[in-house]
Amino acid sequence: MSENKKRPPMEGGPGKKMMVGKPKNAGKTIGRLLSYVAKSKGLVALVIFLVLFASVANIAGTYLLTPIINEIGNLLSTGSDDVSSLIKMIVALGILYLMGAASQYAHSRLMLNVSQKTLNLLRRDLFDHLLDLPIKYYDTHTHGELMSRFTNDVDTVREAISQGLVQLISSGVMAVGIFIMMLYISPALTGLIILMLGVMLLVIKYVGGKSSKYFRKQQAAVGSVNGYIEELIEGLKVVKVFCREDKSKENFTQINEDFRKSATKAHTFASILMPIMGNISYINFTLSAALGAFIILNLGDAQQGVTGFLLGGFSGALTLGSLASFLQYTRQFSNPITQFSQQMNNILLALAGAERIFDVIDETHEEDNGYVTLVNAHIDENGNVTESEKRTGQWAWKHPHSADGSVTYTPLKGDVRFHDVTFSYNEKKTVLKNVSLYAKPGQKIAFVGSTGAGKTTITNLINRFYDIQEGKITYDGINIKKIKKDDLRRSLAMVLQDTHLFTGTVEENIRYGKLDATHDDIVNAAKIANAHSFISRLPDGYNTMLTGDGSNLSQGQRQLLAIARAAVADPPVLILDEATSSIDTRTERLIEKGMDKLMEGKTVFVIAHRLSTVRNANAIMVLEKGEIIEKGDHDELLRQEGKYYKLYTGQFELS
Repeated sequence: MSENKKRPPMEGGPGKKMMVGKPKNAGKTIGRLLSYVAKSKGLVALVIFLVLFASVANIAGTYLLTPIINEIGNLLSTGSDDVSSLIKMIVALGILYLMGAASQYAHSRLMLNVSQKTLNLLRRDLFDHLLDLPIKYYDTHTHGELMSRFTNDVDTVREAISQGLVQLISSGVMAVGIFIMMLYISPALTGLIILMLGVMLLVIKYVGGKSSKYFRKQQAAVGSVNGYIEELIEGLKVVKVFCREDKSKENFTQINEDFRKSATKAHTFASILMPIMGNISYINFTLSAALGAFIILNLGDAQQGVTGFLLGGFSGALTLGSLASFLQYTRQFSNPITQFSQQMNNILLALAGAERIFDVIDETHEEDNGYVTLVNAHIDENGNVTESEKRTGQWAWKHPHSADGSVTYTPLKGDVRFHDVTFSYNEKKTVLKNVSLYAKPGQKIAFVGSTGAGKTTITNLINRFYDIQEGKITYDGINIKKIKKDDLRRSLAMVLQDTHLFTGTVEENIRYGKLDATHDDIVNAAKIANAHSFISRLPDGYNTMLTGDGSNLSQGQRQLLAIARAAVADPPVLILDEATSSIDTRTERLIEKGMDKLMEGKTVFVIAHRLSTVRNANAIMVLEKGEIIEKGDHDELLRQEGKYYKLYTGQFELS
């Protein structure tokens, strides 16, 4: 992947802070997020009902203190021993609180189901869209950055849905309900509460703002820490080879310290909010109690008319029982406001995370305007092609023509040609300049050149990982832009320098090249790649489990499995991107015959690391700075005594 290293700057990455910030369009993000939540609308409606019921039960339960305390006062003043009414009220209060607690438990459990279903759908859409994105997107975004969408961002959304949404509704209902009940009991005392509420809001604005600021920095620092750790783990061998452990520790210490500072400040402001609000609440409680006691003791007779309404509300007079209820409301009033402010901070973080998830989902998927498809075909001895519904082992390009509505079939042979192709990954630098080449069916074409010469780029263009700016690439005489990408790629097989194996058995990894391959197909492919011998010696043979990208195998063995994967696909065109660079010379000699058999009758493109592997190529292209400076077979190039000659004789080395 030589020239691909020169890519547009990556966004974020290890050691780089990816600022979280507030959502750019909160309204739009809320709407999209709620559309996912709405897919559980039945459960959501039940949750809202239970939240409302629990809140009303809590508010009503507090107001029942008024008749209970008043009844106790009457019993004490009269000396009566008839406590039946008191017992009934206490039982009613207990039932009310019990029903409220049951509702809280129920809506919490139900909301967990709603949140998990929502996240399941969100992850599915995110994953599905990631697979539809072009290679260019992955070349410009780090793995850690993309993984953070599935981890950090999804987790913040989970907390917001499972807890924040319910808390917001509950806090809103409680705040409004408590305020109404306080007005009902005593408008005068409520006025005092309003004054203290102003103080609370000022505190929340300052402390909550500071907390939100540092929580965003903390979230960004988490991405940096995770990205750095991921990068170090993936490149640990490189770290140890160059003895960079101490420097890596030093860098991590700095990143970790930045995380500590932001997390400490974030949680400091978050943790002091509740104590501050609690103390303000105590002050509020004390002042309300003192004023209420003064009214009862000194203004009991004055509670008539307008004065009576201001002092005693709709109840007509402020009593000891109503004062007790009011004071309880006073204690409760600050809680929903504080919870609301805290949840708003979490909601904003969740919306920012959801927005980043939606940004990925909204990325333009890999465009495919192709209409030529690959179909099973039957080709008779006269070359006539007919489409077949069954697998025949023969393939053809089905080419509909919009001009006259006709359909033509072109046998799949593997004739690939470049016609004055010019390409660049970005506007700053041209990678290929007016490249023209052809590969007839069954020919082996090799590319030789320094790092950044454009070798891998050519193979990327054949697969249409990128589209060219100028020129044309044809496949069996058809412009590849007319061929559907999936069909185009099904006609190709690639063996990459960087081998990737998936968690599963050896057989499953080879079958990745052809999902309907039988066990015999798998074994035959392994024999072609000369992998059968070492597979047979594995503990469970073809059923041996591979994990960690095949970490329990040697690099050479992993590469042999990749070659077997290409062999089982058996396409007409084969691309070998320095496929044997990770294999020792002895192993390379062992698979030469197998590779020759694999390449028999196929059009093969080889990116050469070792010139010895391309001596038998039909044509060798020597690239330099995106241009073909020499072309010919091995003997022709040696006679030219140009760049290839100097490379082969050791006067120059590939870099």
